[in-house]
Amino acid sequence: MKLSRKMQTLAASLALALATATTTLLPAFPSYAAAPQVRVQAPGYYRMMLGQFEVTAVSDGTVKVALDKLLSGEEPQQIRRLLENGFQKPDQAETSINTFLINTGGKLLLMDSGAGQLFGANVAGRLQQNLRAAGYRPEDIDAVLLTHVHLDHSGGLSAAGKRMFPNADIYLSRNEADFWLNPANKAKVDGPRASGFDQRQGFDQAQASLAPYLAAGKVKTFEPGVELFPGIRAIATPGHTPGHVFYEASSDGARMQFWGDAVHAQQAQFAHPEIAIDFDVDSASAIEQRRKAFADAAAHGYWVAAAHIAFPGIGHVRSDADAFAWEPANYSLERLN
Repeated sequence: MKLSRKMQTLAASLALALATATTTLLPAFPSYAAAPQVRVQAPGYYRMMLGQFEVTAVSDGTVKVALDKLLSGEEPQQIRRLLENGFQKPDQAETSINTFLINTGGKLLLMDSGAGQLFGANVAGRLQQNLRAAGYRPEDIDAVLLTHVHLDHSGGLSAAGKRMFPNADIYLSRNEADFWLNPANKAKVDGPRASGFDQRQGFDQAQASLAPYLAAGKVKTFEPGVELFPGIRAIATPGHTPGHVFYEASSDGARMQFWGDAVHAQQAQFAHPEIAIDFDVDSASAIEQRRKAFADAAAHGYWVAAAHIAFPGIGHVRSDADAFAWEPANYSLERLN
């Protein structure tokens, strides 16, 4: 049926009105407000069972280190290449500071205490908050076992002369205590090296961190080789410092060694264990201890927990051609059972 001109005009007007209304009520591309960025890292802890022991890696944060200036033992360009191949900036390598908590069921033991505020504001210093996030309080700690007393391992013990772990005894090897707590030894170590690092600063820092515990009679020294607590023993590994030790935890046939400063640059030192760092008091002995540790861990397959391997710093060492490689722990829920 043919519409009249008047009807055609009316139909066209209705179609235009409907199209306009639809466009107004139902936009083709609805817009939403952008969600604000959070820019806060998740709490830094990771937990697993070791036999009947609960082990929790607790991060003290990270610090940027000029590894290209601190490392030696290979050509500088080779060291830079190794770091860059591991996606680290050689002059600003972001390095983890890991601590480890062991709940044996009878004791709560903390391996090292992080740096506290000794690197300055907003650098490291996360141990206390991450410890609480992991479900524990500083006052719950029965003992802090120091691998050695460099500032990034003992700096978190105290702040402004106050004990940050008020109920804890502090354990360190007798050689470590005798070295760092005797001011006369300051004259026996090197002054500033080419990197700018000065071993002599460690004496004042160690004494300040330990002072409130010494005053309270809560510093305990030991000879390596002894079992400090059931399933926990100390292993002498002098070199990085004169009294440096590993700790080994054993439960139901499972083993984990806590390595302190056997490794500072995982991208370089597993492939080239001969690479040393200026932080070593005795570099030759530190290299020897590192080679021995890598070979033993690769041969026996036990767990390793290291202070400066990327958080959580737990994994295994394997042989790789004529050197070694690091295999980080796979994230696991099953390992909590």
